Amino acid sequence: MWDHLFVFDLPVANLAVRAAVVYFAILILLRISGKRQIGQMGATEFVSILLISNAVQNSMNGGDNSLIGGLLIAVVLIALTMTISYLNYKSRFCEGIFEGVPRLIIHDGKAIRKALKQEQLTDKEVLVLLRKQGVHHVSEVKNGVLEADGGLSLIRFNDLPHKN
Repeated sequence: MWDHLFVFDLPVANLAVRAAVVYFAILILLRISGKRQIGQMGATEFVSILLISNAVQNSMNGGDNSLIGGLLIAVVLIALTMTISYLNYKSRFCEGIFEGVPRLIIHDGKAIRKALKQEQLTDKEVLVLLRKQGVHHVSEVKNGVLEADGGLSLIRFNDLPHKN
């Protein structure tokens, strides 16, 4: 009865490769979906993430339901996360690939249409991000940067030193 908990149903290498392939596939899909979804996840994005985790479970474990197999997959996923964190720390190139890069979306009080389109942000969504920071109109903003994590950093005209 207890022996099945500690006996692999599949070879260790098979489980490790499956976990790594699924990890990178989901990471790429999340990066393609855009940074705003990660930072400002709505109900549909949240549900999607939950369903993705359930959908890929069998592709990772390949039918191995052993306790040790599940723990091995968890170790592989954590090791991959730590490795990517280290690579991001050491290399701007890797950081750009795995984390993304900030993008200027507001300049001199005007939204940059091309940047909004690339980030799939509507004017309404930009206004929501601005209101969360106490800004009520794009014209109040000197520069607005959509950060790699989906947050919005602002420099308001009022924040700039006044010239006499």
